[in-house]
Amino acid sequence: MTTNPPRAGRREWIALAVLMLPLLLVSMDVSVLFFAIPEISADLEPSGTQQLWIFDIYGFVLAGLLMTMGSLGDRIGRRRLLLVGAAAFGAASLLAAYAHTAETLIAARAVLGIGGATLMPSTMALVRTMFTDPAQRAKAIGLWSGVMTAGIALGSVMSGVLVEHFWWGSVFLVNLPAMALLLILGPVLLPESKNPSPGRFDMVSVPLSMAAVLPVVYGLKELPSEGWNVRYVVSITVGLLFAALFVHRQRTAASPMISPALFRGRGFTPAVVLNLVSAFGMMGSSYFTTQYLQSVLDKSALEAALWALLPSVFIGFAAPLAMRLVQLGVERAHVVAGGFVVAACGYALLACAGTDSLWLVLAACGVMAGGIVAVMSQLTDLALSSAPVEKAGAASSLMETGTEFGGALSMAVLGSVGTAVYHHEMPASAPDAARETLGGALSVAARLPGSAGEALATAARGAFTDGMRGAAIAGAVLLLAAALPAGRALRGIRVRENAAAENAGQADSLSPSGGTSHALWAVGEFEDEAPSGP
Repeated sequence: MTTNPPRAGRREWIALAVLMLPLLLVSMDVSVLFFAIPEISADLEPSGTQQLWIFDIYGFVLAGLLMTMGSLGDRIGRRRLLLVGAAAFGAASLLAAYAHTAETLIAARAVLGIGGATLMPSTMALVRTMFTDPAQRAKAIGLWSGVMTAGIALGSVMSGVLVEHFWWGSVFLVNLPAMALLLILGPVLLPESKNPSPGRFDMVSVPLSMAAVLPVVYGLKELPSEGWNVRYVVSITVGLLFAALFVHRQRTAASPMISPALFRGRGFTPAVVLNLVSAFGMMGSSYFTTQYLQSVLDKSALEAALWALLPSVFIGFAAPLAMRLVQLGVERAHVVAGGFVVAACGYALLACAGTDSLWLVLAACGVMAGGIVAVMSQLTDLALSSAPVEKAGAASSLMETGTEFGGALSMAVLGSVGTAVYHHEMPASAPDAARETLGGALSVAARLPGSAGEALATAARGAFTDGMRGAAIAGAVLLLAAALPAGRALRGIRVRENAAAENAGQADSLSPSGGTSHALWAVGEFEDEAPSGP
């Protein structure tokens, strides 16, 4: 017997607003040190290696622990894990704000990464359990996607404003009020949910998952700056070998961290793969546009960050528009394919930029981000709806891990394309440092007298812009190539919400404290329908 799933009320929407706070802060922490690093360097005097770890350790720990924390939340309860992560995130923020040594700050950033790894999949999984009505869930996930994307852009601006008016530690203290609010309101508003029959936690999978993710992400992120260095190629190769071992472990273990059953649903696997492609499209442009605004257009870091906020306007409309189209009867496959085409058009606009094309670059970023966010919101909804509710945490962690891989792969591939074009376009007579990077060229140019320095700077800006155009063409081709298989893979998939009557035992285990009806925890399934059209 099937019934319509219950609709979320005011309580659930208020709870969603509470969940958005940690999500915003976790995504902001990816870029929050953008302006704070010079102040930190002057105060703590870290070595070059320590400075790199201060900046990168957060993202590495976050990426490495996502799958572990998603699976752990399914076992011990997503709300419980969320609140533990919020407490850890708040404590680490306080430690980071008042760190007196570089080592202390690195340790605090690592704990922030651990907290972030608990918060991101937990928030997405709780959205899955609170919103069982397909239309409401799509809207909630659209908001989730928009907040996460906007947080990365807001982080750098927030750090610039805070550092200018206070001191570098203030970029961490802003986390405390939001985490305190979550710890107070979370137990009241958020339902507890977990897998009623999780089995034993597979401890062997924890180091295997980290050994699979971290070397690959590290190698991919370093390739654009230093090229195909043997060390980074070996790092990626080692990570892929551990990934193969991790997959084998999941297929043979009695209680795997990531159940292979997740991939049996028709919608889940294409959603994870296409989400990786969309993350590739989203992160690839930022590698170039931030340098373009600062080094080609010669804007200050704060000015560049403020200009970079303008494309966020498109993000605010993209996910709701995609959701509305699906509600009006447009097949999800067409919306996703159309989003990839729109994003490719954004890259095509970027390929038309010159060395003085501020508004064209901002418009290109807006169009591209709008298309990608529309795609990601639909794919996230598809993945979470196709996964059994008891495995929502693991499903969420896989989506987030795919996003990390996609972003790192994008920086490696498109960064390498842009770097190759830059090297080719720079004059052979230019100094070696100038031929390596745009920053190096501008540094050399500043030391040259008169017209010689101006000529080198002009040539370097032109070469960088050519490299950006080359990478944009590659990005446009990739996204266009993804549109057709996306349309085919998702064609005919629609959501069917089943009431929990036939899963009463499971629903009782998933029901939140406080007497909320266990019908709230309906299981979303997918079925095939006859494809429309030829």
